Amino acid sequence: MLLNIANEIKSKINNRVLNQENLTDLALTSLFAGGHVLIEGVPGLAKTLWVRSLAQLISADCNRVQFTSDLMPSDILGTKVFNQQTGSFEMRRGPLFTQLFLADEINRTPPKTQSALLEVMEERAITIDGQTHGLNEPFFVMATQNPIEYEGTYPLPEALTDRFMMKILITYPGVPAEKQMLQMYHEGFNAAVLPDLAPVCSAEDIKAARREIQAVTVEDGIFNYIVSLVETTRRVGAVQFGASPRGSVALLLAAKTYAALQGRDFVIPDDVHFLAKPVLRHRVIVKPEAEIEGITSDKVIDSILSQVKAPR
Repeated sequence: MLLNIANEIKSKINNRVLNQENLTDLALTSLFAGGHVLIEGVPGLAKTLWVRSLAQLISADCNRVQFTSDLMPSDILGTKVFNQQTGSFEMRRGPLFTQLFLADEINRTPPKTQSALLEVMEERAITIDGQTHGLNEPFFVMATQNPIEYEGTYPLPEALTDRFMMKILITYPGVPAEKQMLQMYHEGFNAAVLPDLAPVCSAEDIKAARREIQAVTVEDGIFNYIVSLVETTRRVGAVQFGASPRGSVALLLAAKTYAALQGRDFVIPDDVHFLAKPVLRHRVIVKPEAEIEGITSDKVIDSILSQVKAPR
């Protein structure tokens, strides 16, 4: 069931969002694994279009918030407002009371608001005035940050980015895809006024798919491979802080999900290899002096992947 659902979602999204198949594969892996994604890329690469299309395909509510320097936690969580007519406080829910949430340019909002969002991502619940409100599953956060502007931004602390299952880097779609995009707009396509896509699954289907993922087999050699990769990130000389056990868990869950999305009921080393960079790149903190020399977390992970022997 999962494979059929995923293939239909991929097909319909990729017809709208051109030449971003890697984003679709990784973000869907995170969604079905129960994680969240942080996307780094310049504006105008169809991130909002991607989320809105996914929401239609899985019959989910969707909200987008443009994060700004004056955004407060109550602006996304909600608050209680006094109603003079009834003489009582009424709950006014914020945009986080949804299933798919796009936090656009999360690095433009102060740490207090960032922390409020990341706490909800972890707890799957919102607490206002001591009252806890659970969120409906699936609950999926896609946060974006702009890599080209740093003035007036609040970069996410490393301890907070660890809450994201993956950090996905996206780039321009390429000349052929951009030309095809122009043709679509020439023929009347408008991303602001989208025709609805027919749903391909429901929340219950996603829950069933997650049970299917839970049954994916993982051999002992794969466990050893994951642990070896993550543990090695803590011993590289250019690295200040390596990935935590949360990184190991994220890599395991992502690998099981990706295997299921490929139609397999078992994980192979190639699954772990493919997911290592998106799962670990934001968890590997390179020393400042190494950064000056051009060493990045991706280069560190590539080096580790070439050194750590994969199981046969």
